[in-house]
Formats: sequence, C-alpha cells, structure tokens
Amino acid sequence: MALVTTTEMFKKAYDGGYAVGAFNVNNMEIVQAITEAAGELNSPIILQVSAGARKYANHTYLVKLVEAALIENPNIPIALHLDHGADFDICKSCIDGGFTSVMIDGSKYPFEENIELTKKVVEYAHAHGVVVEAELGKLAGIEDDVKVSAEDSSYTQPDEVEEFVTKTGVDSLAIAIGTSHGAYKFKPGTKPQLRFDILHEIEKRIPGFPIVLHGASSVPQEYVKIINANGGALKDAIGVPEDQLREAARSAVCKINIDSDLRLGLTAGVREVLFKDPSIFDPRDYLKVGRANVKAVVAHKIKDVLGSENKA
Repeated sequence: MALVTTTEMFKKAYDGGYAVGAFNVNNMEIVQAITEAAGELNSPIILQVSAGARKYANHTYLVKLVEAALIENPNIPIALHLDHGADFDICKSCIDGGFTSVMIDGSKYPFEENIELTKKVVEYAHAHGVVVEAELGKLAGIEDDVKVSAEDSSYTQPDEVEEFVTKTGVDSLAIAIGTSHGAYKFKPGTKPQLRFDILHEIEKRIPGFPIVLHGASSVPQEYVKIINANGGALKDAIGVPEDQLREAARSAVCKINIDSDLRLGLTAGVREVLFKDPSIFDPRDYLKVGRANVKAVVAHKIKDVLGSENKA
C-alpha cells in the first residue's frame, strides 16, 4: 500500500465517532513503535514531521523510514503529514518531497493574512494531490519551533470558521479549545477542561468538516516518575485528560496530535536502563526499551482514547 491522504481517513472517522492518531516521528525507533502498534491493532495512523524533526533527521531519511514502515505494515492506511508548516516554502518542499498532507500554520497572522497564505498553499497542494490542514486560534505552549505564551494564546472564534474554510478551500481545521503544546500544559491542582461549547458551535457552523486537536498529550505520570527516579528533573505537570479527548473523538474531531507522550516514554526507557547499569554503551540496549514504551503509549491511545482500533 502506498501512502494515502487523510481524506478517506477523516470521512470514516467522522462517521464512525473516532479520531485518527497523528504521532510525531523523529527517528527509526519511533517510526517502528508507532507503526507496529497500529499494525497489530489494525488502526489507520498519521505520521507527522515537524520542522524540528526535518532539521534533526533530514527530510529524505524520514520519508524513507516511513516507506520502510509501509512495507512492514502493508494493510493499514498511513498518511505522512507536515506538522506546523511555517510558510509556503516548507509546505511546497514537503509536497514536492512525498508528503501526502501538510499543515500551514498561519494562526500567528491576522485573519485575512491567514486566509491568503492558507489559500496559496491549498491551491498548490491540491494541484499535486495533497491535502491541507490549517489553524484558527492560538495554542499556548512550546514544542519544537512553536512557542506561544499563555498571554498570546486565544480560543478559536466560531463565527470565523465558515468564512475561513470557504475562502481557503482547506481540508481540515485545527482549533484552539484548551489544549496546549509541550509537556507543561497545566499546573498540578488545576482541573483542565476543554471548551466543548466552542467545539460544538463550530460543528454547527461547518457540519461534516474534520476538526483537529493539537497539543493533546496527556503527560503519563508513570513515565514522569520513572524519568525523575533515574536522574531526570522534570517539573510537575499534567496533560489533557484522556476522557475529554475520547469525548472529543466522538464529535467532529477526526485527528488528535500526540508528541510529548511519546518523548516521555522513550526518555523513561533510556534513563531507566542507563541509570541501573552505567556500564551500558550499546544504543540497542536502551533504545529498544524506549521503543517498547512508545509502542505501549500508541497502543493505549488507539484502544482507549482515539477509538481507532480495527478501523483500518
């Protein structure tokens, strides 16, 4: 099976009341873990690459790793997506370089400029058989090149979505309803609550249209504890409650982004091995444990949060 776009994925997810997991990839072990879990659970997946990942691992290496995963997992739909494309040029590079989906993030610009930039990317992408995700509203937090302070964050305005989608021709829309980038989303003692009122109002404005949630990691506390017990120094933090993500997946949300949870699982495995036996220097000895943790995270998300098991 070749790489696919998200069009059919999202139609099935919308109608079926589940979401497709969009998992960020940076190296071979992460690609293996995600696709093995999805293959065993017969789930569609989106492998997404940030600008930081392209700088770290090189565009060509990442594409070839994903192509290898396709060979190993020929029976599940896999889309390759650019996460948070900052401008037209990076989107064009990924479109020309084998990606089947790109995100153009014009949320930092005024509304009309966001429309203009998004429309330009959409026109080029659609001419090349690639789909486009855009964003309205700003999520707080830090992840790779995305840095937005709490003061600068803002919820998506429902009265803007119909005009934006109509004028740009975009294929899916990332909205801001209370999720946050990075591992430090909410302070301990707080009760995170997604703005389902905004989500449901957006559903009414653009019925049948696929919605995306960014910054949706839940920051598994077991991995935070392992990291800190083995020489780490992560501050207290909590993520997005998984029951709220499951509720979102039953609505118009067809794509849920997960990155920090994978990083925590991988780091916990590496730290645990090296802390227990400082004489180990073979990367295979510690990376395989980290890889197993990432696979466990993805399997849990597919089965218990996204609802995408057996939906390939």
